[in-house]
Amino acid sequence: MMEIRRGDEISVVDREGLQPGEIVFFTPDGNSDPGRLGATGTGKPYGIASVLSNGSASGRKVEAALGKAGFNLESANAIRIFAEGSHAGDMMTFFAECDGLIIVAAPGGPMRPDASNPPTELILYIRRANPGRKKGGRDLPDPLADPLEDININPGEARSYIVKKGEYIQIVDVQGRECSDFQAFSMRSLDKGLEREIDPTTTRALMGSLYPKPGIFSKYWNVDHEPLVEIVRDTCGRHDTFGLACTARYYEELGYPGHVNCSDNMNRDLERYNIRPRGGWPAINFFFNTMLDDANAITMDEPWSRPGDYVLLKAMSDLVCVSTACPCDVDPANGWNPTEIHVRTYGATENFSRSIGYRRSTEADMQETRQTAFHDRLSKHTRDFTEYNGYWLPSAYGNLGPIAEYWACREKAAIMDLSPLRKYEVVGPDSEKLLQHCLTRNIKKLSIGQIFYTAMCYEHGGMIDDGTIFRLGDGNFRWIGGNDTSGLWLREQAQKLGLNCWVRNSTDQLHNVAVQGPLSRKILEKVFWTAPSAPKINELGLFRFVIARLNDFDGRPVVLGRAGYSGELGYEIFCHPNDAGEVFDAVWEAGEPEGMAPLGLAALDMVRIEAGLIFAGSEFDDQTDPFEAGIGFTVPLKSKPDDFIGRAALEERKAHPQRKLVGLEIKGGVVPSPGDCLRIGKAQVGQITSAVKSPILGKNIALARVSTTHSEPGIEIEVGQLDGQQKRLRAQVVQYPHFDPNRERVKGNYSI
Repeated sequence: MMEIRRGDEISVVDREGLQPGEIVFFTPDGNSDPGRLGATGTGKPYGIASVLSNGSASGRKVEAALGKAGFNLESANAIRIFAEGSHAGDMMTFFAECDGLIIVAAPGGPMRPDASNPPTELILYIRRANPGRKKGGRDLPDPLADPLEDININPGEARSYIVKKGEYIQIVDVQGRECSDFQAFSMRSLDKGLEREIDPTTTRALMGSLYPKPGIFSKYWNVDHEPLVEIVRDTCGRHDTFGLACTARYYEELGYPGHVNCSDNMNRDLERYNIRPRGGWPAINFFFNTMLDDANAITMDEPWSRPGDYVLLKAMSDLVCVSTACPCDVDPANGWNPTEIHVRTYGATENFSRSIGYRRSTEADMQETRQTAFHDRLSKHTRDFTEYNGYWLPSAYGNLGPIAEYWACREKAAIMDLSPLRKYEVVGPDSEKLLQHCLTRNIKKLSIGQIFYTAMCYEHGGMIDDGTIFRLGDGNFRWIGGNDTSGLWLREQAQKLGLNCWVRNSTDQLHNVAVQGPLSRKILEKVFWTAPSAPKINELGLFRFVIARLNDFDGRPVVLGRAGYSGELGYEIFCHPNDAGEVFDAVWEAGEPEGMAPLGLAALDMVRIEAGLIFAGSEFDDQTDPFEAGIGFTVPLKSKPDDFIGRAALEERKAHPQRKLVGLEIKGGVVPSPGDCLRIGKAQVGQITSAVKSPILGKNIALARVSTTHSEPGIEIEVGQLDGQQKRLRAQVVQYPHFDPNRERVKGNYSI
């Protein structure tokens, strides 16, 4: 919903295609008149009504605004758009003949797990006839709730304010690329005549981290070990923690004596609390993009923050706080153009979710960290969640711990939440042609009901992602990968080639858990029903999937695939988020008596490293090809005659390999860290990609990428630590997977 002015140009874009839309335009007198946008009405706005009634936050907001304005949606005349099968990027444009209010909706219902019709986004653009923008070009974003205080800080200013325990502080970078120094003082200490502000050394020591992240452990402390503030949300993700606020000396050394600076500004404003002045204030330097180079020298660049980025903090005690808008205009610290900072405080009764900003792509809108549909069930067993690709996932379970979770997976069964995996529906007459062009596997050999594990590469052979492709029908596929880049790449290639197919994001319509372990089949046989014409659970082959139902023929539908990420017999269960609670409860009820346990990310890392399974950012990135990542079997150059993206580069790389993924056994009790160098004498010949102490093998093991000249099993090699020379760990190249190299457990050909 947006206010429209006469002469404005209104454009609606169907980002992914096949998404119908609905528009209602109200004139200032409350009439709904499509003609004032140069369009013809199609009747009642059933689509908008369905969105308003679905309980979403945007629906509640529009409903409240319409009620306050006295506009009657029942008598409105809607404009329906993209009703004829639009393609990704299609746009419709309207011009407003008068002022008014526009409502745009992208209606759609829940997608069945075996369907391919997810509701997706429409993008609304408004080009103002008379922009009338304020200096800087961006308006202040709406508050998160009713603020207690609204403080605007112009560049070159500092403002102090009092915040009571439990209240929230939002620091907003209004125009983007503007740094803000923050400091907070304990009021109870000030009342005793003591200055006890956030202390860098204490915070780093107690947090065990140079850069605490948002979440339950991200607290900032004073020297008396009193927690002062906790970060609740961060939409930027890149800040300096505890450099000095800019000082007079800094500018003097650059040749700018007398330059206004944050430390002097803070001194002046804090004087009213009898806080002594300092030459330079240690501070949390929000939005300040500093880094350490290889020689540990501090360098800087322009901030990462964008217009409207913010940090939300919670006061852990009664505080005197001070915030600045940095005046620096002589280096990149503020993008060479200092702008405003805005501070809002909110009452202790507000309940803000914890979030780390996530973007699907560089140009995409920021999304708050979300809970998966299984979160409520899993949170009964743990409060230890970490952010993963825009979602909160359990790290470990308090009454078990990673070791017990690991053994449950190896000996009985474990259930894990993998909902953040990205799902994209690839549909249409040319869908197979698109996938044959973009994936390394031969999609022409993929049968309905079958799953391929495959790689996706750039032209130079570097990997975009690894993932699985499901074939649901002749022209219906589902890509499941680790990141959004892969789905966006598929859509980009479809548009580039002019193919008659669609790539639509279904991640929000399909949440999934994996049940892995020797007893997984026995457990799921109790829970799911399959049609007489389909395989039963105990008949389902490896890398096959089936449409199943909870309990009986009219139960909740799921897609159940025999695959996993543990090196064990296992299955993945995909369902609509609305059904996730019921699905989880049924699986848990059947599995708990068999010893099934929940499994978090820490234990998952153990089982996947033992099984030689690769992970993005560890075993591969866009500089690593599938051969170097240890999944050369996904590139069948001989049996796939068709060309595909990266084929020429991969043929060259295979003919002249430089690096190879190998297994290592590490001597002694030290587990190396990812990134540790591997050396023969003084020469570096590779690096550790992942390492773990294997519970079942009783050894420290690692995956590593090494020069092909030193990749044969039996070669002695050393892991370099410290500077790579002073400390060495002895290791040996071994066959991998380290555990179950013939993958008998995945096949189910073993007894317990």
